[in-house]
Amino acid sequence: MIEGIYAFLDDLFGPMIQAHHPIVVVTVAGIMLGGLFTLLNYVLVDQNKVKMLQKKSKEFQKKYKEAQAAKDEKKLKKLQQEQMELMKLQSEVMKDTMFKVTLLTLPIFWIFFGWLRRWYVEVGIVKSPFNFFLFDWFHRLYHSGLPANELGYVGWYIMTSMITGYILRKLLDMG
Repeated sequence: MIEGIYAFLDDLFGPMIQAHHPIVVVTVAGIMLGGLFTLLNYVLVDQNKVKMLQKKSKEFQKKYKEAQAAKDEKKLKKLQQEQMELMKLQSEVMKDTMFKVTLLTLPIFWIFFGWLRRWYVEVGIVKSPFNFFLFDWFHRLYHSGLPANELGYVGWYIMTSMITGYILRKLLDMG
């Protein structure tokens, strides 16, 4: 079954892979998947609940710091109850994210990532004029044999998808 999916992806993206430098292909993949995953998160997770959680967390932190600074044991005790309510809300948001978003996006990610691996397993996508510790960290992460001044598809994909997701979250006012 997975070979059929890979064949479909070869048909769909094969011409682009053969016509363009790997940095273009992996950048496009990072933008596509980073954007898709961010949009799925935006649609599937209640954004009002997330914003309310962020607001309540900031308010709680402020009250807690004030009570700690004042050494107000009575207020600190009262804040423990508020913290329990906050944790319940955090749990709901996390459950939405984990079950709705992750269960949908993880298979897409692994399939697409596995397909990219077939094309770019030990291909240097980006070269740095010096040995860069972050590149070396990515190499150790997935046991790559690339030199410390080259970044492979894994690292470049992660960077482009994270940047895309960050920009899209800002545009969608997701926090």
